[in-house]
Amino acid sequence: MISQTAEVREAHRFDAAALERYMREHVEGFSGSLEVRQFRGGQSNPTYHVAAGGREYVLRRKPPGKLLPSAHAVDREYRVITALGTTGFPVPRTFALCEDDTIIGTAFYVMDCVHGRIFTDPAIPDVSLRERRLIYDSLIDVLARLHTSDWQALGLADFGRPGNYFARQIHRWTQQYRASETEKIESMERLIPWLPAHIPPGDETALVHGDFRLGNVVIHPTEPRVVAVLDWELSTLGHPLADLAYYCLPYRFTREWEGLADKNLAELGIPPEQEYVAAYCARAGRAAIADWEFCLAFAMFRLAAIAQGIMGRVVAGTANDPNAQERGRRARPLADSAWALVR
Repeated sequence: MISQTAEVREAHRFDAAALERYMREHVEGFSGSLEVRQFRGGQSNPTYHVAAGGREYVLRRKPPGKLLPSAHAVDREYRVITALGTTGFPVPRTFALCEDDTIIGTAFYVMDCVHGRIFTDPAIPDVSLRERRLIYDSLIDVLARLHTSDWQALGLADFGRPGNYFARQIHRWTQQYRASETEKIESMERLIPWLPAHIPPGDETALVHGDFRLGNVVIHPTEPRVVAVLDWELSTLGHPLADLAYYCLPYRFTREWEGLADKNLAELGIPPEQEYVAAYCARAGRAAIADWEFCLAFAMFRLAAIAQGIMGRVVAGTANDPNAQERGRRARPLADSAWALVR
């Protein structure tokens, strides 16, 4: 874990002595003096490795500065991780949520540091065929477990708005896309009226992660299984098939986008998309998915709107990510792929 950290960035520094005093009072078993480093990467919520007394913790906080009212809701992350932890679901153990901005400048929470492997390439290089197959099996099992968890019994009935998820999300991302439009993308112009007119019949609500993918889970150091799901910032009550389709998008992309479409899946030990979706359905206790292409097109549309937002920031000169321009350019091919799927 230390290898994935660096010195705390200037903009994200805080009073470590104040944090130590807080943890001594609120974190069970805390002892020793504090050492703080920051995890690398572009997380919107700054994330820190905290070591003290032979123990390791992870701290997630709101970034400093002026924020949108509903953004960077670390309290929501803490709430869902804590609730799921009571069921044995693979999440880090949580210790404390602090909403007092006077301690380190912004709200934060403290959780256990879970050691293991983090892969970003869905082809999972440098592991055996058998191990890769079992990792994929564990991933789909964890996603099905999440979607079949009893969110009402977990006290999460007010964690989002049940029902009409696709309609609300299409409206929201259309607005976001329009607000950051930098050029006319013909396929987006077609998708914007097409998607709301073709939402599949029936509705359902589940606890969804919002960004479930290989890079957001920790795999056991030596065993082929998920030991922690991370980055719950986009979690809410939503449609489980939106979560599943987003997770399955690598099947539709090539290696340029860390995809699997140009890989030999049998050689890798990765199940084909249809077989993998069927495995999810069996574990989630649902029939085959009649409108899978719609779900995939929605996931691509959502990503296209996100990419357009990034490009909007590039044009405005406010993008922080050094790869922002490249990510922003994905809006058009994503929209084109979505439209090709459903037209």
